[in-house]
Amino acid sequence: MTPSVEMGIVSTGMAFGERRDVAATAADYVPYPEDVAALGYESYHRIVDGVTATALAVEAAREALENADLAVTDVDLIVVGNSDVPEYLGWDGSAAVARALGAHGTPTVLFTQACAAWSLALDHAAGAMALSTDTNTVLVVLVNVVSEAHSNRMDFNGSIASDGAVAAVLHRGHPRFRRLASARFTNPEFADLFRIERGGAAAPLPLPGREHLRSDPMVAVYEHFGRDPGRFKGFIEEIHGRVADVVDEAFARAGRDRKDLARLIYVNEGQQGIRAVADAVGIPFERTNAQLASELGHMGAADQLICLWRHVEAGELARGDLVALAGVASPGMHWFCTLIEV
Repeated sequence: MTPSVEMGIVSTGMAFGERRDVAATAADYVPYPEDVAALGYESYHRIVDGVTATALAVEAAREALENADLAVTDVDLIVVGNSDVPEYLGWDGSAAVARALGAHGTPTVLFTQACAAWSLALDHAAGAMALSTDTNTVLVVLVNVVSEAHSNRMDFNGSIASDGAVAAVLHRGHPRFRRLASARFTNPEFADLFRIERGGAAAPLPLPGREHLRSDPMVAVYEHFGRDPGRFKGFIEEIHGRVADVVDEAFARAGRDRKDLARLIYVNEGQQGIRAVADAVGIPFERTNAQLASELGHMGAADQLICLWRHVEAGELARGDLVALAGVASPGMHWFCTLIEV
């Protein structure tokens, strides 16, 4: 199976919060810093007060356009993915990014499906090109800025959350960094895992005397499995196994052989998690993004494209290499993979 339209990444741009050392700052977030150290992160990025996700996204977008030698008026569609809490309710972050870029009249789309937003954004770009011959250049922007009023960046979902953005200029028929195929899987049984109980329309206010931050979403995970270690272990094994499944499906859709996989780029999870996924997929740990993950922290939907470009810049990928960008978005439990030919 081949995609109905070919497109490739022309350029990227990136923007990060300030680099912070994990060992030096862990005690500011958790009572037991040694637990955080066991995740294997060296550093993460945190925006300075007053910087917004929109500002970070716009900075990355401008760099991507400059690297492609394009003006925003050359862009036919802007697709934005935001994987953390939005800046405002009743508000569209994609329109805000377009306004800041001066893209008056350019259609925009917003994806908020957590860490899977980047995969949906690339698929939407391909679909838009397939549906309209007038759509030739798409700007995809992915951003993650942790709302520290809602979650603890060092005590959430087994990773250290980090603030960063990446933008990519995609063009129809571009011969490099081609999107070959994608695959996704959702297990709706886990729709409520990691749910933050307070703050949404169902329960807009925190409990009296408590803040949103103290509403630990991991409680729902423990309760879902009845605090049974065996059931929880099976859940973890399913996470890793289904990553291998979507990688296989993406290769099958592209008509390629998984033995030709050059590198697996996963969510910037802790080192143990990346190793388990590498074992499930059948690729050496050294051919993953593990080292980059330890340096960058988990940047939500921005992880995969940032790591892809960092590996290219380091000379670790050659033309024609097949790279699987894969991951799992824990809110809702979505598994995803996009196959890229360098």
